[in-house]
Amino acid sequence: MAILSSLRNVAAQNGVFLSKVTDIGALTQFFRDVHPKNIEGGLVRLGASADGGYLVPNDFDGVEACFSPGVADTATFESQLVERGIKSYLADFSVEEAPISNEMISFEKKFLGDTDGEIYMRLETWVQSKVGNTQNDLLLQMDIEGAEFHVILDTPSSILNRFRMIIVEFHGMDRLFDQSGFLFINQAFQKLLKDFTVCHIHPNNADPVWKHGPFGVPRTLEFTFLRKDRVVPTGQALSFPHPLDSPNVAERKDIVLPACWWQDI
Repeated sequence: MAILSSLRNVAAQNGVFLSKVTDIGALTQFFRDVHPKNIEGGLVRLGASADGGYLVPNDFDGVEACFSPGVADTATFESQLVERGIKSYLADFSVEEAPISNEMISFEKKFLGDTDGEIYMRLETWVQSKVGNTQNDLLLQMDIEGAEFHVILDTPSSILNRFRMIIVEFHGMDRLFDQSGFLFINQAFQKLLKDFTVCHIHPNNADPVWKHGPFGVPRTLEFTFLRKDRVVPTGQALSFPHPLDSPNVAERKDIVLPACWWQDI
């Protein structure tokens, strides 16, 4: 499997695909669907100036807690939420504890997935165990190395809609050019887009950009979603990069988001 994945990567970078290529019309519609909207109140940056920092809507009043699966060696995002009075629930089986100690930070030694067990837990199970049926809004910040698609598809919309904001780092986005990969990725995005609006996209410059026809797809992309009932569009055009964007890998030049993600082409 690793060898096949490597072959796919090399082939795709050279414009050659090892399975059926996604229809141009389907790709065009996908990119139109995910075009970000400029929202009233704008965006603020939470977290580090490099990896671990994200742009989020400036809309925190009434947010009770953040669920943050995928733990790194720093937690600047969650630390800044604590400063705003928002507690955070962290989870990751690959580490022993949270990188910070604070009474408003809780840690679970489990991976997030689409099943419950000794190593994995479902997002629905986690949310219910920590906040029950609270009426207050939540925030989800998820960087779980490719498992995000399974988690999104597994989680009932009734649970996803409890989050006012969802920030996800999507991995393996180059699979959009592979027909079977496209169907899987698009299914997850369409589930979110029913109730959420994209308000920011930032490429992670640790990975390259794959190209096919008029489309450029960074392999790893950070998306920020805002629930539609909170969205007040400004009608103003967006441009990229955003002034608050910062490269994930400081010593590398940042990737400018290709036009297909935010302009009609």
